[in-house]
Amino acid sequence: MAHHEDFMGWPALLAQILQRVDLTAAQAEAAITEILNGDTTPSQMTAFIVAMRAKGETTTELEGMLHAVRSAGMQVSLSDSLAARAIDIVGTGGDKSNTVNVSTMSALVVAGAGVPVCKHGNRAASSKCGAADLLEAAGVAIELDPQGVEACIDATGFGFCLAAKFHPAFRYTGPSRREIGVPTAFNLLGPMANPAPIANMLVGVAMPNMMNAMAGALASRGVTSAWVVHGHGGLDELAVSGPNTVFELRDGTVSQFEINAADFGIAPSTLEDVRGGDAAENLAILHDTFSGKMGAVRDIVTFNAGCAMYVSGLVGEVSEGIDRARASIDSGAAAGVLADVVRVSTEQANRMAV
Repeated sequence: MAHHEDFMGWPALLAQILQRVDLTAAQAEAAITEILNGDTTPSQMTAFIVAMRAKGETTTELEGMLHAVRSAGMQVSLSDSLAARAIDIVGTGGDKSNTVNVSTMSALVVAGAGVPVCKHGNRAASSKCGAADLLEAAGVAIELDPQGVEACIDATGFGFCLAAKFHPAFRYTGPSRREIGVPTAFNLLGPMANPAPIANMLVGVAMPNMMNAMAGALASRGVTSAWVVHGHGGLDELAVSGPNTVFELRDGTVSQFEINAADFGIAPSTLEDVRGGDAAENLAILHDTFSGKMGAVRDIVTFNAGCAMYVSGLVGEVSEGIDRARASIDSGAAAGVLADVVRVSTEQANRMAV
């Protein structure tokens, strides 16, 4: 396979990174393209991602790498008006917390409140239950093609893209990533690589030093409103146990602040209170929560959902978003979205099987 014109070869590229010289966007894009084409040995790939992590990835490098990942994957088409309203709520994983599936439950609550959601996720890597595992346990057909995801969003306001299906080239990175066991740029790129042209994102990150660069890189893919968050206690979503760090992207400008659920009258709870288990346990927790059960799980889900509604522009204040999130649960709307997604995704899976 022909090399990308900006690819200088691994020895030269690695030497440059080890001298702490930042790459251009084109060089970073070329390196990831080599990897995703399957043209790289495990040693070359591992050396690259570890050297980049040690140097620290820049916004420009993440932009180039993200462009390579999205170019190599399948795309979901949304109308301009839908894309402008749509959001993803996603975490990098790797926070070692084994919490319940906050992002996935929040996404269904947001969809129940009328914000279209294109959720990008995978099976569990470091936890016992990933977004895909939970939705599959609930009866959702999780391996839809782009047409199936689009049909789901149109019919229900919620669609799920299985990362492994939309970004199959990521399989080349799996064994090496598991063997080294430390988070690298690939942990950041997955959550940023949503296959749909969504304008809004709430991205949780376990590596706080990367938040600013990630927020900047999201702008390069047409996201106009995003929060990149690092939760209290190291969570890759907004926690209700203390102050959370937020890097906000709004129309190309990144600003930083803290947000605390306590300021919205939400009682503090600990990570222990939102601990999850396997898919069956987390599905039971989802059903309890969507049936109106009070407590820490409802609090963390409605806080994240409320913030997502603010990010998407549905509400002008986070407090109003939290109210809308509670209403989405208590009216049965959130549970209704899940039931609809089970039905429509199954229809789409059957279409694909013909």
